[in-house]
Amino acid sequence: MESVGIVVPHDMALDRELWRWTPEDVTLLLTRTPYSPLAVTTELVEDLGDPEMIARAATDLVAVEPLAYAYGCTSGSFIYGVAGERAITDAITTATGRPAVTTSGSMVAAVTELGLRVVAVADPYDRRVSDAFVRYLNEAAVDVVEATYLGLTREIWRVDPDVIWNLLLAADRPEAECLLVACTNVVTYDLIRRVEAVIDKPVITANQATMWGLLRLIGRTPVGPGQRLFSAGHGLVGCAS
Repeated sequence: MESVGIVVPHDMALDRELWRWTPEDVTLLLTRTPYSPLAVTTELVEDLGDPEMIARAATDLVAVEPLAYAYGCTSGSFIYGVAGERAITDAITTATGRPAVTTSGSMVAAVTELGLRVVAVADPYDRRVSDAFVRYLNEAAVDVVEATYLGLTREIWRVDPDVIWNLLLAADRPEAECLLVACTNVVTYDLIRRVEAVIDKPVITANQATMWGLLRLIGRTPVGPGQRLFSAGHGLVGCAS
């Protein structure tokens, strides 16, 4: 039985969704960042982007020897730009001796793997955090033609799937080659295929991309029947040594 580790923010409530992408013979090990009472604004997000704090959380799993790690937080991995995202993966690898990915980095990698560049964005954040995501994507050479957001700062995991469905459809634009859905606290597993069928283009979500990026480090493909990211040979791209 192989295992992989994920550091998630203190308020992550969707562990079960991550497990749905996990193959039966892979164990998913999760740990959390320290609790914070702050709302989901730039102040909290900047705290969640601290590489040293994230690496300390990752070392909580070292004893059970995960083969690879992910930082499962979109905002915390994009808030300091491309250099900040890389600092997080470097810090985890230095602390654990294992390869690592982040949610934001995996979303960009997924867009690249599909041979795309122009995207529309849907997210639950307030305007400032949403704008920061767009800046990160632009810095990573991904063009954003639309960013639609809910303006939430608390209890994002409680948003009804029907609200997310409407948000995703509202975000799409004809010129967008795919739709990116930020935030690992947004429920998306059961929506991906449905939205892809309506808009006829790939939908890449935070948790989906996190699991794709993490599992490909160990040469595995996520469980996501019909999801375009995993079809046409895009699920498996290299292995960890």
